[in-house]
Amino acid sequence: MVGPARKREAAAHLEEALEVSQRRACEVIVQPRSTQRYRGRQRGKDAALAVELRQISAAHPRAGYRMATALLRRAGMEINAKRVQRIWRQEGLKVPRRQRQRQRLGSSESGTQRLRAERVNHVWSYDFVFDQTEDGRRLKWLPICDEFSRELVALEVERRMEAKDVIRILDAAVVERGGPPEFIRSDNGPEFVALAVQDWIARRGFRTLYIKPERRAERLQRKLQQPLPGRVPQS
Repeated sequence: MVGPARKREAAAHLEEALEVSQRRACEVIVQPRSTQRYRGRQRGKDAALAVELRQISAAHPRAGYRMATALLRRAGMEINAKRVQRIWRQEGLKVPRRQRQRQRLGSSESGTQRLRAERVNHVWSYDFVFDQTEDGRRLKWLPICDEFSRELVALEVERRMEAKDVIRILDAAVVERGGPPEFIRSDNGPEFVALAVQDWIARRGFRTLYIKPERRAERLQRKLQQPLPGRVPQS
């Protein structure tokens, strides 16, 4: 739902853009004309509170309006949480998103780790993407991408794909590009680590980069080692 203030802005925009009367603009967006003409009498009453909220946001970057309300009440101020939320939004205060951990780019048998593409046809990557049709039957997509140019080298879709299909698609991509890349990156899916695929890749002169999957136990252990918010890790 849109509040009265946003509707006032919309009505004013309609008046200016379409050159219509205020009455007509209010009818279109269902805004009472008395509300449209209303002007607040205490516009400066929230200025001091806005300053306090900006200071709280600077001192506590992970705080939201609820925590800000709690801190203000702890300081002895009697304040409504909805008022804090309204001013918090007006000031554009937001909790910054946490940065996701960068995933490993994989390693090859020759010990190459975190290899980044430096030119076209240096590193290709491929993986399966799944979808389904309206009747519920599965679709299996295999996109092959050049990591340097972000170009889609090949894209195939079938109801099912096996190792022989992966070889067929790769072979067609190599012929079309005039030769194989130096490396090809993938996870440890059964279609990618099959012996037939490995033999074909070796004959073509590829080198493989496999992304090591993180085990569930390792992921849980890493999370348990992280300190809880608001607590200082004990030495």
